[in-house]
Amino acid sequence: MKIRHTPFEGVLVIEPDLYADDRGLFLEGFNQRRYEEAGIPFVWVQDNLSSSVRGVVRGLHFQKDPEAQTKLVQVIYGSIRDIVVDIRRGSPSFGQYITIDIDAEARHQVLIPRGYAHGFSVLSDRAEVFYKTDKYYSRTLEAGIRFDDPDIDVDWGVPTSERVVSGRDRSMPLLRDLGYAFE
Repeated sequence: MKIRHTPFEGVLVIEPDLYADDRGLFLEGFNQRRYEEAGIPFVWVQDNLSSSVRGVVRGLHFQKDPEAQTKLVQVIYGSIRDIVVDIRRGSPSFGQYITIDIDAEARHQVLIPRGYAHGFSVLSDRAEVFYKTDKYYSRTLEAGIRFDDPDIDVDWGVPTSERVVSGRDRSMPLLRDLGYAFE
């Protein structure tokens, strides 16, 4: 497994070892010991699966303390543009975002620690996104930033006219109005 660092502290791209032959392929999707040895010590408590069609935009979501989540995201079908926004107060990259395009063919994973808002857009006809979290979902602590916040100006990789966005994500506050940031 290879680990690539991104410009954001703690946000990693994990490239698993793939073993392919004429039968197909094999990969070890997760091994707690190997991840700990690589400096990724999180204990995962919940798995989630999201299935979406082309143009869907999900995000930008996070969960507040004391149940702030670290996520380990991977695509098991299709391709997405993964978006990570820094919402750590005092961070030099506060309010900035990075994009990481991932797909089922390469099988890369993205580690997103607490302190970041997360979202993705679907670039293929359909995509299935599987992710682990290190804290349980809490409806009372879920939060987010509006997907089209002009101060962040995310490039979702999907034309505005083709975006499919939930009412919930359209009603999220702008970052400047959020009133919450991680220390």
